[in-house]
Amino acid sequence: MIKKILVLILAHVAVVSYAQEGTSSPYSFYGVGASKFKGTIENRSMGGLSVLADSIHLNLQNPASYGKLGLTTYSLGASYSKYKISNASNESSSGESAALEYLAVGIPAGKFGFGFGVIPLTSVGYDLSTNTSNGGENRFTGTGGVNKVFLAAGVKINKNLSIGMDVNYNFGNIENKAIAIDSDIQLSTREVTSTDVSAFSMSFGINYSKMISEKLEIVASVVSVPSFKLASERRRELASIVLNSNGQERVVQAQDVKTEDYEIDMPAEFKFGGGIGQPKKWFAGAEYGYVDAGEFAGISSNESNINYEKGAKYKVGGYYIPKYNSLTSYFSRVVYRAGFRYEETGLNIGGQSIDEFGMSFGVGLPVGRLFSNANISFEYGQRGTTDLGLVKEEFFNFSIGLSLNDRWFRKIKFN
Repeated sequence: MIKKILVLILAHVAVVSYAQEGTSSPYSFYGVGASKFKGTIENRSMGGLSVLADSIHLNLQNPASYGKLGLTTYSLGASYSKYKISNASNESSSGESAALEYLAVGIPAGKFGFGFGVIPLTSVGYDLSTNTSNGGENRFTGTGGVNKVFLAAGVKINKNLSIGMDVNYNFGNIENKAIAIDSDIQLSTREVTSTDVSAFSMSFGINYSKMISEKLEIVASVVSVPSFKLASERRRELASIVLNSNGQERVVQAQDVKTEDYEIDMPAEFKFGGGIGQPKKWFAGAEYGYVDAGEFAGISSNESNINYEKGAKYKVGGYYIPKYNSLTSYFSRVVYRAGFRYEETGLNIGGQSIDEFGMSFGVGLPVGRLFSNANISFEYGQRGTTDLGLVKEEFFNFSIGLSLNDRWFRKIKFN
């Protein structure tokens, strides 16, 4: 029954996530939105570190991890974010948002493992306004984002090495709205740009682990995501509108919709990392990721002061379990995780690079049977800067996820 329910949920979420808004960042105005997916809740608790693969958790950032699955695993996550945006004049605003992070299933089959699911990749959600010299106002809002549905497979080459790949279908819609309000004219001008995007993409992964002593194990991981072109259909509509006192828009006259077909170049990514630890006790690792964003061409690339440069991601983190098989203390079986990340996003506005960092902590709480667990993560971070007239974001993310295990394809024994 649980299998049928999960399939129905997955189909429903694939539709709902198409239109969900999971950010309120003004920097989501650029490109195809702010990067949304930072890994499973377990990964996010360790600064996004994704070098680990085991038999009871999904690692959605490295398809090679499916080769190490020992149990069928259902994994889902959601997050709540609270943010504060400020400028150099100490003016600030705050808000909150909530969204689905991922929903996936992993299925072991001997030396092979398979997985499928849905992940929101980027999110657009901004509401900005500027005053004009003649006493008017320009308003800018945006919603939408890019999601992916994936099918992955991994194979365990030997007891140390696993390889894998996934095939993804990326899709979504991004709507940008601009309203010019003139204090001397009753009518305002509105431009709405709606962009549908879609494309197939792939990624490849390698995971290696080896015991170097009776207790210590080393782990290494490599993931490559080739660049791909996101097919886009953009529709633009100009209209004269009247804004009433509560902000509702009434169209007075609209021009014909103009449709344009073009492609968005999505950058290639490459990351590698490693670490050392004692299995089921502790682990510490680091990861470096490279994003070739210099060739990125996005929806807002016509802005003259916007450039994209090569980006990088640095992550360190780990976990600790007091005693995983304790029969007397529940908290001794809890997994304690922590990490730190720093990202050079590749977005450059007016000569200023937009960077981001986050510090995280989380716990994995055992629930039910067969090693199932509930995972909770807390993260504090900052994005951007108040230099050169830009804004700085401070954010606090609370995330919760479930990793539920089951046995499929069990052999039936007769007495």
